[in-house]
Amino acid sequence: MIHKIVFFNHKGGVSKTTTTYNLGWKLATQGHKVLLVDADPQCNLTSLILNDDFEQYYSEDATRFQNIMDGVKVAFEAKPQEIKAIECPVDKRNDHLFLLPGHANLSEYDAALSFAQTSNNAIATLQNLPGAFNDLILKTAIKYEIKYVLIDLNPGLSAINQNLFVLSDYFIIPTNPDPFSIMALNTLVSVLPRWVDWVERMRPSFADAAYPLPETTPKLIGTLIQRFNVRKGRAAKPYRENIEEIKLVVQEKLIPALVTKNMMFPIEVYQSAGIEASLCLSEIPDFQGLLPKASDAGVPVFALRDDEIGEVGSVLTGLLEKRAIFDALFEDISKKVTIICDYAESV
Repeated sequence: MIHKIVFFNHKGGVSKTTTTYNLGWKLATQGHKVLLVDADPQCNLTSLILNDDFEQYYSEDATRFQNIMDGVKVAFEAKPQEIKAIECPVDKRNDHLFLLPGHANLSEYDAALSFAQTSNNAIATLQNLPGAFNDLILKTAIKYEIKYVLIDLNPGLSAINQNLFVLSDYFIIPTNPDPFSIMALNTLVSVLPRWVDWVERMRPSFADAAYPLPETTPKLIGTLIQRFNVRKGRAAKPYRENIEEIKLVVQEKLIPALVTKNMMFPIEVYQSAGIEASLCLSEIPDFQGLLPKASDAGVPVFALRDDEIGEVGSVLTGLLEKRAIFDALFEDISKKVTIICDYAESV
C-alpha cells in the first residue's frame, strides 16, 4: 500500500518543507522507500535534495522536464498522450529517498484546475485535470516501489493545494507558536471539511475521466509545533501560552469539525501511537547553530557527521547533544506516523 501524506498550513514560515524533508529522511533510513513531492513553486524541497545540482537540473535536456509541472503537462495541454512516471533524482546520502521535483511555474496551472474543479465536468477537455496530479504521483510511486509519499504544499488556499490535499490519505499540520498560526488553524477548521465536501460531491462527475479522483478521504495524523527557543528544558515563556492555545484550538475546534467529515481515526488509534489528546506529534525547538551546517552538508540536522559539525571542545559537545535531541524527536515522530499508517493498512 502507498501512503500519501500531505503537509499543509496556509500560513507561511511554519517549516513545512524542512519537516517534510526530515521525516522523509527518517522513514527512508528505516528501510522504507520514500517519495518527496515538491508542490511549492519556490522549490525549496527540490533545492534541499539537489543542492549544488539544482540549477543544472533545470537546464540539462536529460532532466529539465522531469518535474511535477511537466509531468502533468499532457493533461493540462490536452495532448493525446498518457501521463507517465518521471525519472526521479535520488538523494546522494540516502538511496531510499526519491524526489518528484517542483517547478517555479507550477502556479500557471492553478486557474485551469480551479475552473475544471468547479465546472461540473461540463467541458470535456477539462475532465482529466482534477485527477492528473494523483495519476502522476501514483505512477511514479509504483515505478520506484514507494511506500510513503510526502507532499509539500505552498502556503495558500489555491486550487492546486486543494487538489493535492484531497488526493492524500493523511495530513500533518505544522505550526509555529505565534498568534498567526492560531488564526490559520481557526481558518482550517472550516476550509479542510469544505475541501472534503467538494471532492465527495464531485468525484462521481470525474469517474469516467482518464484520471479519476481517488477514493480516499484525508485523515489527520497530527500537528507539529516548532521553531521556538528553549529555556531550562522547555519552551521559553513567550511561546508557552501560544503552544497551549494551539493545542486548545485543535482539541475544541479542529477535531470536532474533522470528525463530522470522517477525517479522523478512532481516538484509540492515536493513543496506541503515543499521540497526546491534542494530537501534537511533537514540539520541535529551533535548530539554531546546527541548521547552517546541515544546509552546507545537504542533510537534516540529525544526519550531520561529527566532522560536518566542524567544532571542537565544549561547542562540539553542545552541538552533539542537540543533534541527539533532534534525532530522537524525529525518530519518535516517524514511529507515530508508521503506527497510524500501519493501522490504516490493516482495516
